[in-house]
Amino acid sequence: MAPIPGSGLAKGLAVTLRTMTRKTVTEQYPDAQPELPPRSRGVIGLFEENCTVCMLCARECPDWCIYIDSHKETVPPAAPGGRERSRNVLDRFAIDFSLCMYCGICIEVCPFDALFWSPEFEYAETDIHELTHERDKLREWMWTVPAPPALDPAAEEPKEVAAARKAAEKLAAAQADSYAPQATEPNAPQDPQGGES
Repeated sequence: MAPIPGSGLAKGLAVTLRTMTRKTVTEQYPDAQPELPPRSRGVIGLFEENCTVCMLCARECPDWCIYIDSHKETVPPAAPGGRERSRNVLDRFAIDFSLCMYCGICIEVCPFDALFWSPEFEYAETDIHELTHERDKLREWMWTVPAPPALDPAAEEPKEVAAARKAAEKLAAAQADSYAPQATEPNAPQDPQGGES
């Protein structure tokens, strides 16, 4: 049986008419900001004070998109008779977001919590060379990093916290014992000034 001429057009118009009567679900993005999930990966923020220039993030990055420059600085001794120490000072920390694949390895391997995920995603540029963001820009994004989620009250206490708490309790007990007044012997003759003779 041959199809009726124009039946395909009629079906298409029927779909169009049905869709026109429904409420739209499109988010009007520039006017209304989207609600992002709490762990969304937007851009990487740098907390510069925690960075020790250990270079772990740059070495582990699969795209080699992290650029770090530093120099050594001599620190005077903390106490008289001590020796001078040298420390790394961060000169440049940049991430090329045109290369970054947002894997999060740099954030995971950072032992000093200097890198964090920020939910910011509006950093498009007209020139690809401007997607290499220096530490000042990375620092600005640090203030948009959400607070970490609260710990589960039913979760097991971390081993590090338990060990630190036990060590603190032992130290407090030892200090309490050392400050406890010593009992004197009952038959010992007393000095007029309050001491034993």
